[in-house]
Amino acid sequence: MTDMTQGKIIPQLTEFTIPLVLGNLFQLTYNAADSVIVGRFVGDDALAAVGTAGPIMNMVILFISGMCMGAGILMSTQYGAKHYSRLERQISTTLIGGLIFSAAIAALLFAFSYPILGLLQVPEDIIHSAAIYLRIVFVGLVFTFVYNFFSNTLRALGDSKVPLYFLIISAFLNIVLDLAFVVGFQWGVPGSAAATVLSEALCCLCCLAYIKKKVPLLCLGKKWAVFDVSILWRTFTYGITSALQQMCIQLGKICVQTVVNVQGVAFIAAFTAINRVDDFALTPQQNISHAATTFMAQNKGAGNVARMKRGFLSSILLQVIYTAVISAAVFAAARPLMQLFVSEGSEEVIGLGVSYLQLIAFMYVMPAATNTIQGFFRGVGDLKVTLISTVLNMSARFVAAWLMIHIMHGGFDRLAWANFWGWVAMLAFQIPMFIWRWRKENRQE
Repeated sequence: MTDMTQGKIIPQLTEFTIPLVLGNLFQLTYNAADSVIVGRFVGDDALAAVGTAGPIMNMVILFISGMCMGAGILMSTQYGAKHYSRLERQISTTLIGGLIFSAAIAALLFAFSYPILGLLQVPEDIIHSAAIYLRIVFVGLVFTFVYNFFSNTLRALGDSKVPLYFLIISAFLNIVLDLAFVVGFQWGVPGSAAATVLSEALCCLCCLAYIKKKVPLLCLGKKWAVFDVSILWRTFTYGITSALQQMCIQLGKICVQTVVNVQGVAFIAAFTAINRVDDFALTPQQNISHAATTFMAQNKGAGNVARMKRGFLSSILLQVIYTAVISAAVFAAARPLMQLFVSEGSEEVIGLGVSYLQLIAFMYVMPAATNTIQGFFRGVGDLKVTLISTVLNMSARFVAAWLMIHIMHGGFDRLAWANFWGWVAMLAFQIPMFIWRWRKENRQE
């Protein structure tokens, strides 16, 4: 466990961020491995099926992750304030409530997979494969919650390394199982989904075993049965805002997906691939902001406002360095990146993806700014601003995509410009709110 209320700031943020980055990159390997293996060994239709199922799956997973993230902010504040008794009740209440919720939502989504895909105008020739993929993934939704819960709890206590170790093991297992089920047994799309679920289950078992032996603070014994309704409500108010923010991101992507779906299988396959690349490129930016959130929440709980603000300014420096590197890398390697996801004969799909990636690389500075400000507001506990700015972002992105592609009949690269206008709308709201809140923190200091 790491107490971030003392010590050198940039080394702490860097040390905390690197495992987050690596962990999320390995997490993205789950979906990327599905796309690469399915696209190259089954075909473009299978890649499109996984792609159309992806935003729905991610929306649900990120909703659960957002609830855990909201609870993690409370845990960070309680840990920084040394309120250990309340922290224990927070942990047990979050686990019990989350298990019930994830099981209920999994059953509901399993039953309505086909109607949901129908609403998204998924083509008839791939809807069956997409529904099977979703249903298998939803069976393992409880594993998704348990891993996210323990990961966010450990991170709230300042430990971002241990969740990484287990995720690495699980990611490699996912690739091995993908190759076995999809290539070896030729199970196609269902095999890819089954590999993901089994990998997540292993990750959960590793987390539980480690906590039992190495983390006394989380060995609650009979206290695991404690369920505090007042804590649940506060957790819900924090978690639902964070979860809705995460859900809005995926809902926006789903809305854009509906625009893409009517353009044909090549558009869908290219959209699936570029989303994977964007996820890998932008995730470290999000992780830097998450590290800043934990740092700021611990110091806010300890009443150290000056140190909290210095941590935020240090996170800006890390964002600048990373964004310069990733923008150059994506621009230079656009074609090889697309060739990872599709076979050599799919030149149309590769060309669509390259046109997008070489344009979006110049725009990565904008999500760096939005993520930095989001991390600040999460750290001070003002999650409403993060939710509203996300809604503005995704709404503007969808409207821009619909106008430029569906109405004006623009090309695939218009999706990059849709992202651009989404980030513009987000910053137009965030910047005035940030200036106001920064001044408020100055007055409190």
